[in-house]
Amino acid sequence: MPLKTPEIDDRQFADIVDEIRTRIARYTPEWQPVWTDFNDSDPGVTLTHVFAWLAEMMIYRMGKVPDLNYIKFLELIGIELQPATPSQVEVSFVVSKDTTLPTVDVPLRTQVSAQASDGGGPIVFETERTLRALTAQLLSVQSYDSAAHHDVTQDNQKADSSFLPFGELAREDCALVLGFGYPAGYPTPDDLPALTLDLALWADVNTTGRSTVSCGFPNSAAYASATLRWECWTGAEWQAIDLLKDDTLAFTRSGHVSLRTPASGMMKRDYVGDYQDTDPTNPRAPLFWIRARILRSQYEKVPRLVAVRTNTVAALQAETVSGEVLGGSNGRRDQVFTLANMPVLKDTVQIDIDDGTGSVRWQVVADFLGSGPADAHLVVERSSGEIRTGDGINGAIAVANANNPDANVIAREYRFGGGTRGNVNAGAIKTLLTAVPGIDSGKVRNLFAAAGGRDEETLEEAKRRAARSLRARCRAVTTEDFELLAMQAAAIARAKALPLFHPQFPEVKVPGAVTVIVVPDSPALKPLPSEGTLRTVCAYLDQRRLLTTEVFVVAPRYQQILIDAAITAREDADLAAVKEGVEQVLTAYFHPLTGGDDGTGWPFGGTVRFSRVYQQVFNVAGVDSIERLVIELDGEAMTECKDIPITANALLFSDGHKIDVNYQLQEVSA
Repeated sequence: MPLKTPEIDDRQFADIVDEIRTRIARYTPEWQPVWTDFNDSDPGVTLTHVFAWLAEMMIYRMGKVPDLNYIKFLELIGIELQPATPSQVEVSFVVSKDTTLPTVDVPLRTQVSAQASDGGGPIVFETERTLRALTAQLLSVQSYDSAAHHDVTQDNQKADSSFLPFGELAREDCALVLGFGYPAGYPTPDDLPALTLDLALWADVNTTGRSTVSCGFPNSAAYASATLRWECWTGAEWQAIDLLKDDTLAFTRSGHVSLRTPASGMMKRDYVGDYQDTDPTNPRAPLFWIRARILRSQYEKVPRLVAVRTNTVAALQAETVSGEVLGGSNGRRDQVFTLANMPVLKDTVQIDIDDGTGSVRWQVVADFLGSGPADAHLVVERSSGEIRTGDGINGAIAVANANNPDANVIAREYRFGGGTRGNVNAGAIKTLLTAVPGIDSGKVRNLFAAAGGRDEETLEEAKRRAARSLRARCRAVTTEDFELLAMQAAAIARAKALPLFHPQFPEVKVPGAVTVIVVPDSPALKPLPSEGTLRTVCAYLDQRRLLTTEVFVVAPRYQQILIDAAITAREDADLAAVKEGVEQVLTAYFHPLTGGDDGTGWPFGGTVRFSRVYQQVFNVAGVDSIERLVIELDGEAMTECKDIPITANALLFSDGHKIDVNYQLQEVSA
C-alpha cells in the first residue's frame, strides 16, 4: 500500500465557524433569550470568525509537520534541489569599418548582454571559446542544382524561412556557393587571407527529419548521408580546400563547419552564378567564392538550411568572477564561506587557501564521503553559494593564518548564472560589454532565441523526483526509469518512454528498443527540443541503459487543434472579454506542458473528449449557451459531438481558435 502524507486536520474556516455556531446554545444557555441574531454583523459572530481564523492558522502550521519530515528524509537520501541552469545561444559579431586587419580575435568569455523583460538588470552572456572574426562578410548565398544558380541571399538573411542549399534533388555536383566581400566603406584587399574559416549553419529539422538521435555506445561514430567537397574559386577553376570539422553531418543538422582557406593570393575576385547580373545603378564588386559540392549523395531527405553565418560563437548565460575574498579560516571544523553571487556553475569554482606557508588550491568534490583527514577538499552548494570545509575526519580543516586572519580564503575564479530569464528572444542580445578593438559594438546579434535556461527546482518537483529516483537507482530498466533520467539530463519538462518501439520501424515491435519522447521546458506553444538537447539526453541515457537495450531519443510529434465555435453571451457580459477568455482557456487546455484535465500537459496520444471541450467553454464567465462547436484537427473538421482520437503518442497544440461571440437576439412583438 503506498504511503500517503497524513492530514492532521482537514477542517477549514467555514467548517470551524459552523461548528462554533452549533455550540453556542450549549455553552451560553444564559444568553439564549436575548442572543437570537447569528448573522455576520452580530458582535458575537464576529468573535467566532476571529477564533475560527486563528484555529485555521494553527491547523495549517500543524499540517506542515509532515512536510518538514519529508524534507529531512530527502536530505537523508541525498536529494537536494537542483540549481538553476544557464541558457545557451549563438552570438554573431561584425568587424568595424575602421579596422585594417583581415581578421580580429574575440577573446574567450567576451561579455554581451540583453535587456531583461522583467525589468531587472541586464542578462549577461559570455562566449565559450575564442573567435577569429573575418573582416570580409558573407554577401552572396547561392544554391546550385547542377543546372543553374539560384540566389537565396534574402532567404539566408531571414530567420523565419529556409532554403534548399543543393536544390530540390540534392544530387551529385549540386553545391552551396558562398561569396565573401567587403561592403561599402571597408578596405578592399585583392585577396582573402589564409585562415581557419568558421561557418555556423542552422538546419531546418522539421524538414530534414533529424529530430531523432540514436543513443549508441560511447565510441560509436555518426556518418553523413552525403560526401561534400569544399572548394574555392581561383579565377580559372574550383580548387579543393581542407575541411577541418563538420558538425552538421553534410548539412543535416545544426552545427559549425571549419575550413582552411588556401594561401594568400590563390583566391581571385570574380562574378559567379546569379551574382553576375549586377544592377547598373548599383554595381557590385566581384567577390571571393567558396562552395560545398556534393560528391556522393544518399540523402534520405533533401536538406534545408535556415541560415549560414560567419563570425558566430556559442555563448553561455554566465558571468566570471575573479579574485573574490571570502574571508579568513579559523581552524574550526565544518567552516562555511559564502560566494557573493549565485547560482554557481558546475566545475567552475577555484578556491585558494593560504595557511601561512603559501597559497594552496583546494579541490572541489561532490561530498566528503571519500575524503580523508588530510585531503584538502571543499564542497560547493551551487544554489546558495556556500563553500564548506571538512571536519578533520572527512576532509581537512582549514587552519588559521595569523599573518592574514581575515582574507586568506580567496575564490580565484568562479562563474554564476542561470534561470529562465536567460531564454531571451532572437535579436535581444545587442550590447557588447567587453571592449574588443576592431569589433563593431552596435552590431552584436543573436539570430535565434537562447534556450536551455531553467529556474531552481521547487520542493514539489523534488518530491516527485525523489520518489522516482528511489525506484530508478541510476539505472534505466523500466519505462519510468527512462522518463525520470531523461528529465534529469537536461531542461526537460515531460518525457514518454515507448518500449519495443523503433523510429525506423514504427509498425513492428523490436525487442530491446526503447524510444524516449522528450518535451523541453519552453514557453513556446509547440515546444521542440534542439539537437543539442537531444544529444545531451541521449548521452545521459546511454550511460544508464542496460547492455542489451537500444535507445532512441526523439522530438514530440504535434497535431494542431482548432475550435470553431459560435457562442451566445449573457446580456451583461462583454463580448471581447468572453471571446478572449474562451480562446485563453482552450489554448491552455490543449497545451502540451500545462494542458489536459489535470493541468500537467496534454496526455501523449490522448483522445479529445467533445464533452470536456464543451465544458471548458461553458466554464468561461459570461457564456450563456453554445450554438455550434466544431473541432478541427490538422485543418480537417471533425464530426460534431464525437470524441476525436489523435495519432498515437502525439501531442496537441493550438495557436488560435475561431470564436464568434454574440448576444441573444430578442424577438420583437408586432
